[in-house]
Amino acid sequence: MHILIYSYNYYPEPIGIAPLMTELAEGLVERGHEVRVITGMPNYPEREIYEGYQNKWYVTEKKNGVTIQRCFLRIKSKPNLLDRLLLELSFVVSSLPQALNGWRPDVILLTVPPLFVTLPACFLGWLYNCPVILNVQDILPEAAERMGLIKNKWMIRVLSRLEKFAYKNAHTISVIAEGFVSNLTNKGVSSSKIACVPNWVNVNFIKPLPKNNSFRIKYNLEEKFVVLYSGNIALTQGLETAIAAAAKLSQVKNIVFVIVGETKALEQLKRCCCKYGADNVLLLPLQPRSELPDMLAAADVGLILQKRNVVCFNMPSKIPLLLASARPIIASVPKHGTAAASIRRSGGGIVVAPESPSALVNAIMDLYKYPAKAAALGAKGRKFAVDKYSFETAIAQYEALFSNAIASTSDLDLPLSSTKSVADI
Repeated sequence: MHILIYSYNYYPEPIGIAPLMTELAEGLVERGHEVRVITGMPNYPEREIYEGYQNKWYVTEKKNGVTIQRCFLRIKSKPNLLDRLLLELSFVVSSLPQALNGWRPDVILLTVPPLFVTLPACFLGWLYNCPVILNVQDILPEAAERMGLIKNKWMIRVLSRLEKFAYKNAHTISVIAEGFVSNLTNKGVSSSKIACVPNWVNVNFIKPLPKNNSFRIKYNLEEKFVVLYSGNIALTQGLETAIAAAAKLSQVKNIVFVIVGETKALEQLKRCCCKYGADNVLLLPLQPRSELPDMLAAADVGLILQKRNVVCFNMPSKIPLLLASARPIIASVPKHGTAAASIRRSGGGIVVAPESPSALVNAIMDLYKYPAKAAALGAKGRKFAVDKYSFETAIAQYEALFSNAIASTSDLDLPLSSTKSVADI
């Protein structure tokens, strides 16, 4: 198959959807497919174009058999609403010429958000008479409106209409958790159009490793009980809860909170630590991906944090990673949400009330006092990750999605002059 992946984020960006799409693209090449990726200049999570990609309109690279076509982005480090809109539109405009280079895809996989990228992807699906598969990682504008990220009523209406357009014109919609399915069907999307393919983890890369390793030695964490949070630091996470909990545990001298994230966000957390008097918090920049297995293994507990107003279907991509590392999870998340349901089903962690430092403290002390319980949770989580979140299972599901979509489109054999479009399929 000739597979075109439209993904705003890709290698070398270290967190979020970028590592997942990189693994998927390279895995498909290993299985004999030809894969192109259209993406932006790398900038996440600092919102600054990486060195070597600045002041360029286009860059074409080849990595592990994948052709990567990068496009200009108009990006600001502290974006307002207009900046966010111009960022998405810049990718829409700059990416289309990259796709119109004579290479004909059999299928297009598009990751959202951002939503505006559905416009060029659906145009290409019509032009090449090939199916477009929408990979929904988050549902906008609902999630952004709930968190207060978007308040402009005009923008909310535009995004709502764009969301409907995207669902209507996609051949198949792949979602990462069951909570997304009910949300989409309630919006009128046919359940026959939806496939649930959870985000995965490479269980051969992220695996149980010795706790006392190079990461602990490097940061003087030997003999410490390490409570780890690593990943995106944004409004949805509520890291202030973790810092308040750390302050309450400051009298237990060998408990250390380690928070790993983007540099600019860490500056804000430093001020938060001063506010609470939390001197047992170690703030570290994002680590190279090669060091991720040791970093996860160095933890005694992995944290998942969400605010109470996070929409129920939100599914943090770090859950499979923590489970695969055989470390117990403490999840401070809404009890009826997708994240809570996933952790309960895995048996690999404890769910506590969101934005409650006291509840978080109690859960940490429970695992601190009873290491056998922590080990049992970690073992259950690892088994669940191997059974349910393995990369091999996910890539086989995507291959099947692609093949079925191509076959059904070929059966219809609609000419480009037909009055029907992909929206009618």
